[in-house]
Amino acid sequence: MTNGHLDVIHRAERLFDQLVVAIAKNPSKEELFSLDERTAMIQQLVGDHAIIDVQTYQGLTVDYARNVGATAIVRGLRNVTDLNYEFQLALTNRAIADIETVFIMTGETFAFTSSTLIKQIASGGDIERLHLLLPPLVLDALARKKQQNQGTIPWQHTDGLKD
Repeated sequence: MTNGHLDVIHRAERLFDQLVVAIAKNPSKEELFSLDERTAMIQQLVGDHAIIDVQTYQGLTVDYARNVGATAIVRGLRNVTDLNYEFQLALTNRAIADIETVFIMTGETFAFTSSTLIKQIASGGDIERLHLLLPPLVLDALARKKQQNQGTIPWQHTDGLKD
């Protein structure tokens, strides 16, 4: 969870009566934190917001959204590259499940943030340099993870996939 994610969540919170932050395992990514670790961190980060519910799921996001009765899927956009990918996904979701997608532009401060970039910086240097991109809770968890892995951050770069 980056500050960019939190920015999108807080913007979406003003638009909807109920917001589900849905967390899943992305089979295309090697994730640094387990599903349980990510859920616990996100619950702590959004815990004081009454309309936000943090949940985990398996399978397709659109199926999960339909199963919980969602009227829309909120997706954050950082740049035009995101838009190309997200536009195709939104059209597919609408065609196969009749679920609309609402795009929210992240604040300009977070437009360059990606999990790949964060993992590169964390693996190659001082984690504290990420303080503008990550909430303190996540920064601390990242530092602990790096220490547990003898000073390295395990990650793989996957070209062409959205972070």
